Amino acid sequence: MGLIRPVLIKRINNEILGLNDHLRIKIRPVPENAGFPIEISIALKNTPAKISKDAVGSEHAFVIIVSEDYPYERPRAKWMTPIFHPNIMMPEDGGFVCVKTLDNWSFGSSLLSFVKGVEQLISDPNPMNPYGTGSCMEAARWYAENRPKFEAEVRYGGRNA
Repeated sequence: MGLIRPVLIKRINNEILGLNDHLRIKIRPVPENAGFPIEISIALKNTPAKISKDAVGSEHAFVIIVSEDYPYERPRAKWMTPIFHPNIMMPEDGGFVCVKTLDNWSFGSSLLSFVKGVEQLISDPNPMNPYGTGSCMEAARWYAENRPKFEAEVRYGGRNA
């Protein structure tokens, strides 16, 4: 059993205000008589992410789906645009988003913490924990093989160590 409806709508609207501040956009508040599930569509612009092995796109979109059992039940997310990512399914495969924030969801979690988790996931894919779809597995292999490589050396006293 979730929160009583007026409290739930107020919480969702407060969290939408937080999203508005963080994303610098204007998401309309949810009306008192809104039906569930509530879907919040988010467009990412000027956000570079691979759409294939060879191409990067800068516009992406996903939907956050909130049930009437929120916040006891975590929201779901569905990716709407093509993306080459080990932790986000292509839309034709379901568009599911694997965000650690959702794995650790609790009553104290918020829509803002979820969106921040998506932002982190876009910038730092985890090829060690891909979804099992063909595109996610291919992306995992690509990201694992093409991770940044680092070399370092220490100098002191004017000499190489």
